[in-house]
Amino acid sequence: MKKAIVIGSGFGGLAIASRLKKHNFDVKLLEKQSDFGGRARTFTHNGFAYDAGPTVITAPYLIDELFEMHGKDSRDYYNLIKVNPFYRFIFSDKSYFDYGDNLLAMLRSIKKKYSYDDAKGYISLLKHSKRIFKTAFTELSDKPFESLGSMIPYLPELMRIKFYQSVNTSVSKFMNNENLTKALSMHPLLVGGNPYTTTSIYLLIQYLEWKWGVYYAEGGTRSIVNSLERLLDEIGVECHKNTEVIQVINDNNQIKTLQTNNGSFEADLVISNADPSMFYDKVLHKKPLKISNKPSFLKHSMSLFVVYFSTKKIYDQVQHHTIIFNKRHKELLTDIFDKKIMIDDPSLYLHRPMATDIKGQQLESDSFYVLAPVPNNLSNINWSDYGDKFKNIVFDILEDYALPDLKKNLVDSFYITPKYFEDELNTYAGSGFGIQPIFRQSAYFRYSNKAPEYNNLYFVGASTHPGAGVPGVISTAKATEKLILKDYGIS
Repeated sequence: MKKAIVIGSGFGGLAIASRLKKHNFDVKLLEKQSDFGGRARTFTHNGFAYDAGPTVITAPYLIDELFEMHGKDSRDYYNLIKVNPFYRFIFSDKSYFDYGDNLLAMLRSIKKKYSYDDAKGYISLLKHSKRIFKTAFTELSDKPFESLGSMIPYLPELMRIKFYQSVNTSVSKFMNNENLTKALSMHPLLVGGNPYTTTSIYLLIQYLEWKWGVYYAEGGTRSIVNSLERLLDEIGVECHKNTEVIQVINDNNQIKTLQTNNGSFEADLVISNADPSMFYDKVLHKKPLKISNKPSFLKHSMSLFVVYFSTKKIYDQVQHHTIIFNKRHKELLTDIFDKKIMIDDPSLYLHRPMATDIKGQQLESDSFYVLAPVPNNLSNINWSDYGDKFKNIVFDILEDYALPDLKKNLVDSFYITPKYFEDELNTYAGSGFGIQPIFRQSAYFRYSNKAPEYNNLYFVGASTHPGAGVPGVISTAKATEKLILKDYGIS
């Protein structure tokens, strides 16, 4: 039985561990932290529990598969609740727009708030998104791209869907209203991209959400992570927490042993869910062979400033997912992604789980997190000096746009900065989502699902194909599984 070592327990690591166990590999999972989940771990603070990371669950069948392949029903482990509306968008003029999967309601709302032409444009946009989805998700999301030539058969269709355009450019061809264009082109921000530079391939998220819906796990995303941990235990995956890989010992381009702070582990194959940019540098002590993966060539995603808080007041008028757009939109994103300078006017994503999961109420309070995209650590911003000030800026915006009298009603709060992502999650420069989803960092041009430097090292996670987001990282495990089965002659 081949010994497979999985490094990291994010969704990608959990998924590949389940998949390899199905094929009778002897699987061990090593996690640096004391808990599972990676970006999706859980924080506890003053008696409150908060999901640290992803709260938007789409394409739930991808999670279901991890249970079904072992004869299990995911519904026996956790419960998903559909979120409606998907998002509430609040604009700088304090007008708002609710976005969901009821097409007729959406069209009526667009016609009433904006124009008949925008309603027609939305139908055309959804059709365009569906076409992209059929190619980029249905056909390519779990396909490993081992060579540049493997992309050639798909170039004609990619040209037809105008992959070379940005998401914002593509959406603006269908929508006239500036606010609607901002709202309907925001999806790249959920996977670490700037809508003004991210390839329009990522418009597929729009149809993906419409097709399968947007969900929240009852009890929080942590209930999915806990369920997958339970599943791995039931199927015989050996899990080691508080175990950080320090270095690898290899022979003839074959990794033989992983040395950790908790002893050594022998391996026939290794699958890393760690951030590849950091893994190459800190563990492998190598620079990637692929030119497209050289650190000087790569563009890493922005980072995140996240405040977790609870209030004695129940804000029952606030939706589950609320996005507050700053008036200075394109310029703001340029400051964050390109100039990497400090901002004092962030756009915000506000997460209020009680809007969907009333059972999740804690200590008779309302609980939230609010996320602000900020520059990654290549900015050299000293968050120790600026963190408290920025938190107050965020709270001021929330009070003005969504949560009146917030500061008077706080019963708990704390925040994380880009330093957390770099120090605790080992991401390059504290990036929140790995490398950016621009075209020259897509498919073959992302980090390879199999490392070209070794015969038995594979990658899953946000920086590999197809990319970030819960559906994305779980799909990286499907792509990597195909390579492993091929390499080990398993049909």
